[in-house]
Amino acid sequence: MIFDSHMHVGDFPLFDVSLHREGLEQTLHENGIEGAVVFHPDNAYVRQVVASVRGVYGLVWANPRLPNYLEETLRFLDDPLFLGVKLHPLLDAYHPNDPAVHPLIEALIERDLPVLIHSGHPIFTLPWSIEELIVNFPTAKVILGHMGHGNIIYINAAIDIAARHPNVYLETSGMPMHTKIAEAVRRVGPDRVLYGSDAPFHHPQVEILKVRLSGLLPELVERVLGANGRALFQVPKNDERSTGTRPTREEKYLEDDRIRYQNR
Repeated sequence: MIFDSHMHVGDFPLFDVSLHREGLEQTLHENGIEGAVVFHPDNAYVRQVVASVRGVYGLVWANPRLPNYLEETLRFLDDPLFLGVKLHPLLDAYHPNDPAVHPLIEALIERDLPVLIHSGHPIFTLPWSIEELIVNFPTAKVILGHMGHGNIIYINAAIDIAARHPNVYLETSGMPMHTKIAEAVRRVGPDRVLYGSDAPFHHPQVEILKVRLSGLLPELVERVLGANGRALFQVPKNDERSTGTRPTREEKYLEDDRIRYQNR
């Protein structure tokens, strides 16, 4: 059972990619993915998507540079369809150990929820910068997204950091070296490496094949591809959401306009 620990939904015009509800369902089905966590800066849109796709949950995209970000993040976390938080210090331009981040991490520790942090790019998401936050909060569950990404120095640093800190997890998407997945499992442990695709930025089949070709024993491959993510995000065993077609965001807006017009 594959569980994708890193997927995006919505539009990302900076990168000229998008993935909406229908495309998400198709992507899951075509690639044998039975569950996932997804995110986008528009948390309300994410909530609409995950409410109608069985097996899919949200991470709250938190940006500490925005006013009242903590209150908004906690409000979304009150929804059981959100299983943690996504931080992207690179796109949102802040240091991961900025004091504004600390109250959020404290709240996540209290709720026993993980945080997925983009890693692998200067100036804000180098692994060592994220380690400053990790050192300050040794009981927080921190996932290094992309486990250092495409630079071997950053990849090695991400594995080193996870080896030093038992509360740190590595997520595989976008990291090009399949052998480093096996190294990570060997050095960090069989429970702390998670498959992710980073769809639609990367194709799930490429990312899944990378895990399967990593050199891990079959039982460890299956743990990386599914069991570890489900355990970390504490995915509910029973999911009673309907998979029937729901209105798209645009259809909902049109319906809301129609109702407002009728009530004038």
